[in-house]
Amino acid sequence: MGGTTLAHAASPGARAASQHLMVRPDDVRWGPPAAALPPGAQMAVIEGDPAAAGKLFTFRFRFPAGYRIPPHFHPADEHVTVLSGELLMGMGEKFDASKAQALPPGSFAVMPATLRHFAFTRQPTEVQIHAVGPWGITYVNPEDDPRNTATGGAGMQKQP
Repeated sequence: MGGTTLAHAASPGARAASQHLMVRPDDVRWGPPAAALPPGAQMAVIEGDPAAAGKLFTFRFRFPAGYRIPPHFHPADEHVTVLSGELLMGMGEKFDASKAQALPPGSFAVMPATLRHFAFTRQPTEVQIHAVGPWGITYVNPEDDPRNTATGGAGMQKQP
């Protein structure tokens, strides 16, 4: 579910490995997500660098109601924690809302590397993702990738 970074918490990459990190909600700096996601979401890197090979990173997304991420996969295991709202996730190469499982606040999910999955929201939702870089997103259907179209991805329309 994410791509390269555009927004950062207070100097997440400047911390030495032996130093602790504490991030309060007011420290999080939100910005638009990478071009791999459609407009409307916000993203913040909490720690690390998603582009750094073999390094742990953590970022957060805020998704508006009706947000949709078509079937896709990542090069590494994706660990998702739902902080607020509700994230609906399903597995497979085709988007099928009836096969999605609702994840309320406090839920945790692991999507193994290369597992085809999709996600959407019905209400504003905030999630935290951690993984090991380098991070990326590959859409099952290239037409769904907003990097490939002027419209931001054909399959990314809002849910009713």
